[in-house]
Amino acid sequence: MSQPRQPLSRGDWRPAGPVRSPVLFVNLRSGGGAAARAGVAERARELGVEVIILDPGQSLTSLASAAAASGAGALGMAGGDGSLAEVAAVAAANELPFVCVPAGTRNHFALDLGVDRRDLTGALEAFTDGFERLIDVGDVNGRVFLNNVSLGVYGEAVRRPEYRDAKVRTLLQTAQQVAGPSGQAPGLCLTDDAGLEHRGVDVVLVSNNPYALERPLPRGTRPALDSGQLGIVIIDPPGSGPPPPGRCWHAPRLEVSAREPVHAGVDGEPADLVPPLRFTIRPAALRVRISRRHPGSSPATRVPAFIPPGRR
Repeated sequence: MSQPRQPLSRGDWRPAGPVRSPVLFVNLRSGGGAAARAGVAERARELGVEVIILDPGQSLTSLASAAAASGAGALGMAGGDGSLAEVAAVAAANELPFVCVPAGTRNHFALDLGVDRRDLTGALEAFTDGFERLIDVGDVNGRVFLNNVSLGVYGEAVRRPEYRDAKVRTLLQTAQQVAGPSGQAPGLCLTDDAGLEHRGVDVVLVSNNPYALERPLPRGTRPALDSGQLGIVIIDPPGSGPPPPGRCWHAPRLEVSAREPVHAGVDGEPADLVPPLRFTIRPAALRVRISRRHPGSSPATRVPAFIPPGRR
C-alpha cells in the first residue's frame, strides 16, 4: 500500500513506506557503467521494483509516460542528471514520487538532494522505506531541469564531443573561440534585477534554486531546493560598458532574448532552445523520495535534514 500524499510540505522530510508497482529505469552506459558495477538492477528486483534497462535510441520520456499510464506508483532513474530530469518531469506531471539513483558521472542533483553518491544500491531503499518531501523544478520553454541551464560559452562547450572527457580544457578552448577577438558573441540579451540591460552576454547560468557562491558555504552546491527562486549568474563580455562585468541574483522568472536558436546545456545535455527563452521556477512541483540511510541535505546546509535510525 502506498503512503497518502498528505501531509507533505516544502523543506520537511516525512516518513514514507513502500509504494505500489514502482518502476526504475537504468542507463547502463551512464557513469562508465556505474549501475552495472553496483548491481543496481539486481538489487532493485530483489526489492520488488520493476526494472527497465534502456536501449540506445529509446525515448526515456515515452517509456516513463507509458509506465505512469500503466499504474506505476513511483518512478526512479539510475543514470546521469540529464536522464534524471527526463523521468522527474514525467513524475511531476503525474504527481508520482521520484527516486534518484546517482549512476552518472557528476551526480550534482543527488549531492544537493542529500543522496549518498557512493551508495547506489542503498538509494533503492527509497522505494520501500524512506522519506519524502516536495522540491522545486526549473522550467525553460516548457522543459524541466533539475540543476541548471547554461548558455553562451558553457552552452557551446557542452555540445563538443570531447566535453565529457575533458570538461575544463574544452571550456577554456571554447571560451577563447567564442569570446576571443575573432570569435562570435552568443548574442544573448537580458535585463537583470536592478533593471540594467545586458547585451552580448558571454555566460548565463540559470539554476533550479541559487547556488552557494561565497564562503563559508561549499561553493557549487545549493543550500535549498525549495526556495521558489531561480539562481541567475551572468558574465558580460570584457569592456561591455557601465554594468558590472558579472552579476548574480535570484528571481522567480527570467527572459533571455537572442537573434537565433541558442546552443544550451540543460542539466549537462546539449540542446537547441528557440528564443525568447522563458525561465520559470515551479515551486513544490516534484515529490522526491530518499533512503533513510542517506543524509537528506546538501553539503551547503551544514546539518543533516534528519538523523536516520542507528545514527542517533
